[in-house]
Amino acid sequence: MSLMPEKPPLAILIAVTAVGPLTINIFLPSMPGLVADLDTTYAMVQLTLSLYLAGLAIAQLVYGPLSDRFGRRRPMLVGLGIFLVGSVVCATAPTIGVLIGGRVLQAVGGCAGGVLGRAMVRDMFDRERSASMIAYITMAMVVAPMLAPTIGGTLDEWVGWRYSFVFVLVFGALVMLGCLFVLAETHGPERRKAVAEAHISILGLLKIPAFYGYTLQLSFSSATFFAFLGGAPFVVVQLMGYPPSTFGYYFLFVSACYMIGNFTAARLSTRMGTDRMVLLGTGISVMAAWALGVFYLYDVWGPISLFGSMGIIALGNGVSIPNGIAGAISVDTRLAGAASGISGFTQMAFGAGSTMLVGSLLVDTAAPLVIIMTIGATISFAMHIFGVRLFSAIR
Repeated sequence: MSLMPEKPPLAILIAVTAVGPLTINIFLPSMPGLVADLDTTYAMVQLTLSLYLAGLAIAQLVYGPLSDRFGRRRPMLVGLGIFLVGSVVCATAPTIGVLIGGRVLQAVGGCAGGVLGRAMVRDMFDRERSASMIAYITMAMVVAPMLAPTIGGTLDEWVGWRYSFVFVLVFGALVMLGCLFVLAETHGPERRKAVAEAHISILGLLKIPAFYGYTLQLSFSSATFFAFLGGAPFVVVQLMGYPPSTFGYYFLFVSACYMIGNFTAARLSTRMGTDRMVLLGTGISVMAAWALGVFYLYDVWGPISLFGSMGIIALGNGVSIPNGIAGAISVDTRLAGAASGISGFTQMAFGAGSTMLVGSLLVDTAAPLVIIMTIGATISFAMHIFGVRLFSAIR
């Protein structure tokens, strides 16, 4: 008789989902300083973020379908093992090339928690309840990425940037140990589909109008957020002249706003429905993004206007993203893993693209960051109106 619990505890789903975001954010304050430390350029350093996001995106296309066919637990454990190897490579990297390679390994392994955690939630709950649970998970897990830049910035100033990777290595090892003991399988043999059927259905998901709309709404919301992650450290440290820890301290406000949005989604999604919550969240974000553009245009510019606007955008994302995810993975409940993988892939692909674009355009002005964030939030709102709502009506 197995000693494994019938359902994974909420705490372990929070922990495995937090691995990827923690590893992204803890490194952000250290990025500008790597230019001198590894004798490279900021464009090359930017690849440690953009290729990390690309790795997160591509690997999700593998984990999602595999989990539909072979269960959620085994792919999760394999992913965590790859993450630990990548963390060791990053902590000992002698060159920027080796560091980039380690970051890709971290991404390929670390994304398992996010994509499979969402699928596990959908295995256990219906659509509206899934939105509420995903919101609770992201609200709780945001504590890790909220603290990560502060931890990373402090470690960078005290003992060096390599210890940020030692920190995530220890965290990942503890999470894997917890999974070995308490991570139950939620997608049993009776729910698994044949290999050929799964491959056909994956392609078919892209033809479902509502899935298309939810996925694009999520992707442009993510592009807005990751444009900020990729460009704000350079703006704060290089253009505004503040130390790396300043970014971490101000980022606490952004993370707190996202948590408030998650809490709102968790409390209201079941009563209001996923589509109304997506409309509310994207509406808040687009108004804040345009406010950021006005601040920059009229030279009301500094950490308060930058992080204040981003905080409101994060509030809106906290409301819309859990509901958008629940909508995307509910269009065909038999393929929650594949849907989670595809929607996660496009989110990360758009995020990687936005960070690469911001990194290539930022030189001596913050205008590219402001413009890209405003466009991303606007299109996300439009995709809900013309994507989710219109396509759902067609369906």
